[in-house]
Amino acid sequence: MVELGIQIPTTFDPFAEAEEFGRTGTKDYVHIRIQQRNGRKSLTTVEGLKQELSSDKILKSLKKEFCCNGNVVHDKELGKIIQLQGDQREKVAHFLVNAGIVKKEQIKIHGF
Repeated sequence: MVELGIQIPTTFDPFAEAEEFGRTGTKDYVHIRIQQRNGRKSLTTVEGLKQELSSDKILKSLKKEFCCNGNVVHDKELGKIIQLQGDQREKVAHFLVNAGIVKKEQIKIHGF
């Protein structure tokens, strides 16, 4: 084989620095999702809140504000997940921003 002396540029990994610190993303996002139950019934889940925050107090405020029921589920991988009855995605996002819990850019709303 003939060597041409051409240098192939190395690939640039934009996430190399983030992996050193144990995270692949630069922001911690709060994910607000909707899950369809049966028929017209649905469930709104909020995950990704900081561990320092009291999920029980946030849940109590959300339940009182939106007149719905809910609970906190403990997951091994995801931590504490807040569940609310009904489609409360936009309301929860607005509540979290107004209460100063998270910034608007940190919220990801998923669902149909």
